[in-house]
Amino acid sequence: MSDTFPRPGATHQVKGPEGEPIDRRRVIVWEVAAFFAINLAASALHFVFELSNFAEPVAVIGSVNESTFEHLKLYFWPALVFSLIQHAYTRKSVNNYWWGKGLAMVVTPLTIITAFYFYLGIALPIFGSGFLALDIGAGVLGVLAGNIVAYRQLTSQQKGKRRTYAAWVAIGSLVIVMATSAWFPPEFFLYENFYGYEYTGEYGILEDYSEYRVFTGR
Repeated sequence: MSDTFPRPGATHQVKGPEGEPIDRRRVIVWEVAAFFAINLAASALHFVFELSNFAEPVAVIGSVNESTFEHLKLYFWPALVFSLIQHAYTRKSVNNYWWGKGLAMVVTPLTIITAFYFYLGIALPIFGSGFLALDIGAGVLGVLAGNIVAYRQLTSQQKGKRRTYAAWVAIGSLVIVMATSAWFPPEFFLYENFYGYEYTGEYGILEDYSEYRVFTGR
């Protein structure tokens, strides 16, 4: 009776796949954990290619130059891995899991690109350079936007299998694009090496990394 005619002012509780109300606080905890895990892992992956002595197989997950797209990889792979882990623990207690996570994996890079070039459009004419803190901030903002989108989808009403299938296609496409970008980059500004906030005309794996060494010496 109370489910059919809720009390005035009562908050409607969305039910999960097994008919139990979704615990929104638990979902928030998971998304906060994802936020920190993705950002920390992205920071580590920024140097993994160098630390591997520029081994080409590592180019699948590490950035091989300073292009915008190569930095998007650093956020995608941790997001995918964390999504697989989170799925194992929450798949029966939330709705639209892969739809929400798929949207997050699309929203994050789009937000990063928008925030990055927006701030550079202001900073470059005034200061002649960008700022590392704001570069990182664009990434943090992108991950946060993805987490918010995921949370809203995971705690909303079930939307059906078609969106799940669409998410799988989108995620699978992103895996292919991210894994191959180091070897098959299109000649597009997002893929062009942006070293020192200047385009160099280089794409993909570079011939010389002597200027890019941070931990392994030059």
